Amino acid sequence: MTESTTPVVLAGIDGSNISHAVADYAGWIAARVDAPLKLLHNLERLETPMVADLTGSIGLGTRETLLEELTEVESRRSKIMLEQGKLMLEEARKRATAFDVQHTILCQRHGGLPETLVDMEEDIRVLVLGVRGEAHDNQQGLGNQLETVIRALHKPVLVVNRNFERPERIMLAYDDSEAAQKALNMLVTSPLYKGMTCHVVHVGKDDQPTEELLGRARQRLEQAGLDVRVAKLKGTPEEELIGYQEQHGIQMIVMGSFGHSRLREMLLGSFTLKMLEKVKIPLLLLR
Repeated sequence: MTESTTPVVLAGIDGSNISHAVADYAGWIAARVDAPLKLLHNLERLETPMVADLTGSIGLGTRETLLEELTEVESRRSKIMLEQGKLMLEEARKRATAFDVQHTILCQRHGGLPETLVDMEEDIRVLVLGVRGEAHDNQQGLGNQLETVIRALHKPVLVVNRNFERPERIMLAYDDSEAAQKALNMLVTSPLYKGMTCHVVHVGKDDQPTEELLGRARQRLEQAGLDVRVAKLKGTPEEELIGYQEQHGIQMIVMGSFGHSRLREMLLGSFTLKMLEKVKIPLLLLR
């Protein structure tokens, strides 16, 4: 299909186990907000080229023959990877049709994923990625490029870590930070959340400013047509938020990301990374 000038819901598709869920969540979002869906398969450059430097290790004639053979093998490998990517994209497109997505774009790019996404950022409305990619399918924890991508972009990023479940209950991790205010504004203005129950949860001191903060958030969300619950919690933020999420059957968390300096994160640890590592439901992050 032809490219669209309307900001797209962009989904990163690869051969990982979580890619089907990425396609499902991206299709659901695109249908809810009536936006084009763009499915991206990004081909990373090999860290160690198959065509090695054979200078001086063998005779001239043999070396030239081997280089020609290796070049041909690498060319065939690239073509196979491209064809595999096309099949992945087509499978993702078929899954998206279940959500009545009106406009789907298939895209293949070469290069580092963060660089590719930064290059495409202007056209992104929401980015949907798996918590880890194909190279880390059988490992625990986060994909090695996830943090870099989230830090590099200034668009909402939905990190998917489970099979698709249509969200009916969401939680906004809320404080008075700029990122939290941005998340609140998104909940108020986006058609994605219409008809949902929204839990606005603050972890911190039990004081009057917190009451006023939550009250203002409740009022804005209710005026936007959401069913709202508010809660004040005390303790370690990630433990309290995840405990609340599990207790109330929350299906998606919305929160700001990387709100503190690198030095503070080095000393105390990153709250965003702790949530990404521990939470078992999709996490929508805003910077």
